[in-house]
Amino acid sequence: MHELSDETHREIQRLSAAGDMRADASEFAEALTLYWAAWDLLPEPKTEWEAATWILAAIGDANFLAGNYEAGRDNLSNAMHCPGAVGNPFLHLRLGQCQFELGTPDRAADELMRAYMGDGGKVFEGQDPKYLRFLQTRAKGVSPPKKPWQIWK
Repeated sequence: MHELSDETHREIQRLSAAGDMRADASEFAEALTLYWAAWDLLPEPKTEWEAATWILAAIGDANFLAGNYEAGRDNLSNAMHCPGAVGNPFLHLRLGQCQFELGTPDRAADELMRAYMGDGGKVFEGQDPKYLRFLQTRAKGVSPPKKPWQIWK
């Protein structure tokens, strides 16, 4: 696999960190502008770069947190074509959450189960408990995380 130039890598990191700061402040439109600027720096084919995975993850996360579930689904689905994405519990969690919110329960269950299998209940900590409750209706053996008070309300 090829590596990005140091200059490009540093600029992608800078833009991504600035985007993270905006996302942490719930300034999702501004965060997305910064993340997309980082994406634009990736050489073609973009999906072959490891940085593509975490840039699209950040974009999909910001989409989800902003309530734009369709864009979140699309961007996280695209992330699944990038290195190291398949099997990443967080990516599967966010994609499953987007699918759930879009009313596609079979796809939601598939992605949420992938998240659960990758990290157990831990990946669901701090998330709305409805996602894990939904998953429990679809799969036997899904148990709450070790700290159930964090999600069972």
